[in-house]
Formats: sequence, C-alpha cells, structure tokens
Amino acid sequence: MTDLLQTPRAWLRRHVVGRVRSLPSPVAGKVVMITGASSGIGEATARAVAERGGTVLLVARRADELARVSDAITAAGGTAYAYVCDLTDPDAVDALVAEVLASHRAVDMLVNNDGRSIRRSLELSYDRMHDFERTMAINYFGPVRLILGLLPAMRGQRFGHVVNIVTWGVQIKAPRFTAYIASKTALDTFSRIAGREAYADNVTFTNLRLSLVRTDMITATEAYDRAPAKSPEQAAALVLRALEDRPLTISTAVGSLAEVLNLVAPRLMDAVASASSGRFPDSPAARGGSKPG
Repeated sequence: MTDLLQTPRAWLRRHVVGRVRSLPSPVAGKVVMITGASSGIGEATARAVAERGGTVLLVARRADELARVSDAITAAGGTAYAYVCDLTDPDAVDALVAEVLASHRAVDMLVNNDGRSIRRSLELSYDRMHDFERTMAINYFGPVRLILGLLPAMRGQRFGHVVNIVTWGVQIKAPRFTAYIASKTALDTFSRIAGREAYADNVTFTNLRLSLVRTDMITATEAYDRAPAKSPEQAAALVLRALEDRPLTISTAVGSLAEVLNLVAPRLMDAVASASSGRFPDSPAARGGSKPG
C-alpha cells in the first residue's frame, strides 16, 4: 500500500535503480541528524547512514555513549559529530539548533528516533498525569521543536526530509499504551500536515510505524520477552529506506489491517482489544515494582 503512494521516481529508484548497488545512496553527501543515537535503532541507523557516505550528527543525552558511537563511525571511515542534548529541555534544543546551523548551514535529513514508551493501564494511571506529560515532552514537543528549528533552512535550500520513528500503535490503538501512542499519534499527524505545507519547497516527511524492536525500551515489560521483535539493525534498514525513498509512511501489514478494521467495525475491534488485553496484564514495573531477574 505504501509503495503505491510513493512518487514514480521513488518507486523506480527502489525497485529498479536501487538494485544496482554501485550507484550512490541518496544519503551520500547529506547532513543527517539522528536523535537517540547513543544506542539501539539510533546507533544502528547512524552506522548505516555513515557507511553510505552521509555526514551523521549524533544527538543524545549520554556523552560517553555518543563518543563511543562517533569514534566507531570515524574509525570505519565515516564522518560523525556528537551533540549532547536533552530534547525535553526547550533551551537545550534551541541551543542545539543554533550550534548545528552555525557549523553545517543546514540539516538535510532529520531522524526523530529518541523516545519513551510507557505501558500502563488506565487503572494504574489515574494519579500519574506525569506519565502523559513526560511522554509528550520527549515524543512530541521535543521533535516538533527540533523540526521547527531546522525547517527554515531546509525550505530555504529547497531540500529536506524528516523521518519520524513512531509506532504501529497509531493504527492498532493498543490498550495500556494511552500515554505512549497518543504522543506518537500527535507527531504522526503533525508531520502529515507539515509535509503538505512544505511540499512545494521539496521538504518531505515519512512516518515509520514500527512494530516491536528488541531495544532497552521494551525490557521492563515481561510480556515482550518471548514476543517476535526486530533487531535494531532490521529497524535501521527501514529507516534507511525512509531516508532514501521518502515515502509518506512505512507501515506493517498488521497495522494497516487493524487501521481498516478500526474504521469499518470499531465496536467489534473494541471488544477484541478489550478481551486480548486481559491476557497481558500490567508488568511489575508498571505496578511500581521491578522486573524479576
């Protein structure tokens, strides 16, 4: 479905030109900022982009881990710059934007990967308004502030692309994820509308609706220990596809099917989701404890 929504040029590049490996990647020579780049999907994406000739701007809070990733990319022949930043701090984001634009003139591509997931039922959330505030801070307000800071330069040079790592939950509407999915849905919707306004300036957006990925984000939930999940490298391959092909969205078949069923049979899907959520109760971490072992 998403392939059909791509431009003919993107479809041709992916299915025909993309098979000729000797051709340079569209990220070659581009300045690519990646948030949450100190581990997991962000680190794997940074390495993949650098291998294809992109200049990588690594953003995260942990200076030591950023230095490790930057040194590894440089040792492999790539180009990387590390920027320590807490994306929940508005002043820090503004300072990051000013420093980056002063050094690089513009960011050609932005990957909003940094984020926080909370799996907790409404029953345990009545007195936890801060769960909703902190997920919005990192999953929505931080990325939007970063986009708004970098967008003028992208539009001025008449090229730019933003990839948002969201979740298939924006389509599935899975119970126990009210805080997380709501914040990611806000970013998904913001980017679809912003993309329409910036389209004439050749600035585009991709929402990558990922399924489960085996990173530190999911370790607190016991139910995920044996669940099928992508590796960070598999997820990074999808991010790279989003950067190179610039589709509107990249979704899973399950997510797309759930989205259709939520439209045509909403109450039936409510019943199914309610019944299935009972099989996966709140984790000890969600209840205020810690994961066994």
